[in-house]
Amino acid sequence: MLNLSRQHGISLIEMMIGLAIFGILVMAGLPSYTAWIQNTKIRNTAESVMSGLQLARSEALRRNTTVQFTFGADSDWTVSVANPLTTIQTRPSGQGSAGVTAVRTPSTATTITFNSLGRVVANGDGTASFTQIDFDVPATILPADQSRDLRITVGSGGRVRLCDPNVAEATDTRYCS
Repeated sequence: MLNLSRQHGISLIEMMIGLAIFGILVMAGLPSYTAWIQNTKIRNTAESVMSGLQLARSEALRRNTTVQFTFGADSDWTVSVANPLTTIQTRPSGQGSAGVTAVRTPSTATTITFNSLGRVVANGDGTASFTQIDFDVPATILPADQSRDLRITVGSGGRVRLCDPNVAEATDTRYCS
């Protein structure tokens, strides 16, 4: 009678073929993975700033006083009571926003102040308040056609909105009005 032994495991050739196929799949998916990572950084930075703005507005309502949101150079921000200056919350720039650019309108504005009714009021130091912030990554990191830019707009009534400036159709909920 013939005694057949069963093979257990995989051979070296089978393993090398599997690794080659895996390598090809990784190389094919790497560009889209890079775009996804960069677009996630844009979204995380924009959502963090939006959360800070909403916190400043809600704290102004809750405390029945003026609260200011100060935007730093590298997407860091601070929410504080305007008078006397007391910090409520701060976000350092190193938390997920590396490589993301933020452009304020007007470009020299760094602070916005909300009154006890949640409306935007003049800053205590007389500087202009920003009305929007655009978030993107440089084209050297991610081409413009792959980048998902985001914009935060702040209305005079205190409404804070996150939208996509590249959406052209006004019926789309991501449209920036």
